[in-house]
Amino acid sequence: MVKTRLIDDFICLPAAALIALAIGTGAAQAADAGDTTANTPPAEIKMQFHAPDADAKNDDPLEPINRVTSEFNSLFRGLILDPLIDGYKAVTPEGMQRAISNAASNLSEPITAVSSFLQGDTDNAGNATKRFLVNSTLGVGGLGDPAKDMGIESRQEDLGQAFGAGGMEAGPHIVLPILGPSNLRDATGDILTTLANPLPFVGKAAQGTVTYSDNQEAIKAATNNSLDPYTTEKALYEQHRQWEVTNGASSAPADGPTLAEEGPSLATKPER
Repeated sequence: MVKTRLIDDFICLPAAALIALAIGTGAAQAADAGDTTANTPPAEIKMQFHAPDADAKNDDPLEPINRVTSEFNSLFRGLILDPLIDGYKAVTPEGMQRAISNAASNLSEPITAVSSFLQGDTDNAGNATKRFLVNSTLGVGGLGDPAKDMGIESRQEDLGQAFGAGGMEAGPHIVLPILGPSNLRDATGDILTTLANPLPFVGKAAQGTVTYSDNQEAIKAATNNSLDPYTTEKALYEQHRQWEVTNGASSAPADGPTLAEEGPSLATKPER
């Protein structure tokens, strides 16, 4: 059994890592001043692996290309991203790391507000808007999370979830170079988000990198202990994305990986 808090779509972005490090420079003063408004660690997710069903529906017409891209991403993580993250963790105090995580999360709140509104979830759209305004001001650009202290909790949403909640199928599985696993629906949502306003997507990307830095060993164990890392990574992504689309109402198939939330937050993601 491998336990990890967030494995955010296995998104391992070098650019986002650099963004996170850049944010860290600005976060140093707030962290050194003893910022006590940082987010508490999110709920953990536990993963259990089962043998795949040989007769399962083929939803991966791009598998040959996806496998090549997945191998490239694995090499990229090992040769470039992992050393970069190791260096970041070695030189960055824990308080600053939390401030960076807060700032990245705050930048993604506009995505949550719009995506929630599209689903008719005006309560969460309002919460996301209030969180962004409060944390951008009282939280010094999002480095702190005073909104949480006020009882305004975060439940993150994105356009892919909004499309899925509206009935759009996930479509073919896609492994993007460096960005990692996705599918046609989710990739379309991310592209539209970036075209409309790249800043929130930068926040999501940076948050994914910070998340990866917190869960390197668990992510490696999840794939290294698998007979077919590509299939494991794909199953984790697709099953948990469905879990997110339904806000935790769906469960894993009997023959697939199981990701069970151990806390009340619905803002958790499999990496994010």
